[in-house]
Amino acid sequence: MKRNNLASSYRDPSGFVFEKDGEVFRQINKTYQEDYALLVNSGLYKALVRKGLLIPHKEIGGRVIKPIQIPFISYPYEWCFSQLKDAALLTLEIQKISLEHGMSLKDATSFNIQFYKGKPTFIDTLSFEKYKKGVPWVAYRQFCEQFLAPLALMVYKDARLSQMLIPGVGSIPLDLTAKLLPFAAKLNPTLLLHIFAQAKSQKIRNNLSLKNNSKTVGMSLNAMRELINNLESAIKNLKLPRENTVWSSYYSEEDKINNYSSRAMKSKKDLVKKYLKQVKPKLVWDAGANDGTFSQISAGIGAFTLSFDNDYAVVESNYLRVKKNKETKILPLFIDLVKPSPGIGWNLEERSSFFDRSIPDVILALALIHHLAIANNLPLVMLANFFAEHTRNLIIEFVPKEDSQVKLLLTLREDIFPYYDQDNFELEFSKYFFIKEKAKIAGSNRVIYLMKSKLQK
Repeated sequence: MKRNNLASSYRDPSGFVFEKDGEVFRQINKTYQEDYALLVNSGLYKALVRKGLLIPHKEIGGRVIKPIQIPFISYPYEWCFSQLKDAALLTLEIQKISLEHGMSLKDATSFNIQFYKGKPTFIDTLSFEKYKKGVPWVAYRQFCEQFLAPLALMVYKDARLSQMLIPGVGSIPLDLTAKLLPFAAKLNPTLLLHIFAQAKSQKIRNNLSLKNNSKTVGMSLNAMRELINNLESAIKNLKLPRENTVWSSYYSEEDKINNYSSRAMKSKKDLVKKYLKQVKPKLVWDAGANDGTFSQISAGIGAFTLSFDNDYAVVESNYLRVKKNKETKILPLFIDLVKPSPGIGWNLEERSSFFDRSIPDVILALALIHHLAIANNLPLVMLANFFAEHTRNLIIEFVPKEDSQVKLLLTLREDIFPYYDQDNFELEFSKYFFIKEKAKIAGSNRVIYLMKSKLQK
């Protein structure tokens, strides 16, 4: 199989990432050899790997390294607030340790972070350069645009503003951030300095038609450390206001919201676990995962699980639980199946769309079909085709019209869904799937199916 250079690394003059035989490698260019040698010989690489901050790699010759493979590449606009915050703090911690070893991060993009074994990990081995005495941190503005700005907007305005990172390809301009933030944000001294003052300073430089003049302004090593500490304090002090949504209490108020008695919930869990064990998946997508209740089942049998939802509050609580319990096989993400992350950047290839990044062994579509078919007007045949294209196996829960949740949806709109019933569901899905098994959830009118795609190997 020939080597495939990845579009995500075309901007880096130090090297590039490529894929061969389904595995990821990194080529180190000659221009970066001196800095790479310093990274290794200074002890910085060893120190970061030992602390679990940097992804380890093997040198395989010809200036090529092979990092440990990440199960799934996610992007900052798919993370909840606490994920982005932890990624920001990781970046600053790495910069502090780098300075102790005579090096500095030459960039501070959030795309250099991936979640590995439940926690953020730095993946760009070529982001380190020799520290130059008196030169300010060249990645300072980038850090503010990719971490501090979106975090501040999420805290002071709305958590959904992290989606502004999509059109900005990971960045939110500081001048725009300053305009969007309320006056109360100016009362925060660190935001006043790192966002408002920096935005104003940049505007002045642009008006004077000056290029980046950071090299003309000296900064001592101690001053740089103070800058990093100040940014760290600013990030730590940002707290997301608690927000309760209908879905954030879906599994905690039995019989009031989720329509499951204890008996029904146990039956559903048992069926999902049974079907998962039959398939023996390595990668699972739990679509509409809520707080990750069923993601924990798939992770429990050894499958790496993307646990995604379109409700920020439940993604946040899901991640905080994963972090607290040190779970290593669940990655909570903010993904809306109806409008998932698109391909963005140069030629729409710099950052891949969500569906282009993997084909899971199983998709869990539990308590989801009625939201897609009724709330979003998606015909059953389109849903069947969609799932068959994106997974090898499907564990799906059919929720009939007699269910209280469907009745609730239909109180808000006219019932224009005469074909939404179990017979038509099976008819349309059998066009794209082999229906392997089905079982009614005890104490419920809902049915769980195990299906195998006719479109996937």
